Amino acid sequence: MESLTLVEAYVDQLETACAAERHGAERLELCGPGEGGLTPSPASLHEVLVAVRIPVHAMIRPRTGDFVYTAEEFAAMREGIAMAKAAGAAGVVFGITHADGTLDVARMAELVTLARPLRVGIHRAFDRAPDPEVALDQVIALGIDVVLTSGHAESAEQGIPTLARLVTRAAGRTVILAGGGVRAPNVRRIINETGVHEVHARASDPEVFAAVVRAAHAD
Repeated sequence: MESLTLVEAYVDQLETACAAERHGAERLELCGPGEGGLTPSPASLHEVLVAVRIPVHAMIRPRTGDFVYTAEEFAAMREGIAMAKAAGAAGVVFGITHADGTLDVARMAELVTLARPLRVGIHRAFDRAPDPEVALDQVIALGIDVVLTSGHAESAEQGIPTLARLVTRAAGRTVILAGGGVRAPNVRRIINETGVHEVHARASDPEVFAAVVRAAHAD
């Protein structure tokens, strides 16, 4: 088994972003403050980008709730991507579905094109898809770089069997980023039993996050 290469931190403010970097985060997913992971404000994104040296991926999500968006919300997502590009973010993260949970491939393709040359990730809207293998094939066809997923389960630990299948199916064509309930006690099991080389953990408590990083890199 190859060693883990990256721990991504979910952060929503400057203080936790800086702490996550100090404690070993190798990439940040920056969201607006509060639950739900919304698009950060231009000011928040700018101050984090100035303060840290590691790559920052900006969440692009206009509201909480489902991932079925109106034309106005889709326009807001386009504006959010343009803002992230202008600010100097390394990547953006988004997801759009139809009412049945299947990926809205047409509108996602438009956003992928708009986002380039930034890296592009899909968040856990991926886990709403009824068939993870079909969704993964669509994501790969879109050219998306990173797939944040719990393996279609409540947590990445519970989703280990599906995560392992997704890693095998992806075959290096996209990165499977295991997220959802990743903690110090379970991170090595998730890595070892799925073959993922990247994990995603909340960094709202810097010491808890630091423990995840230590455990992730432990032999």
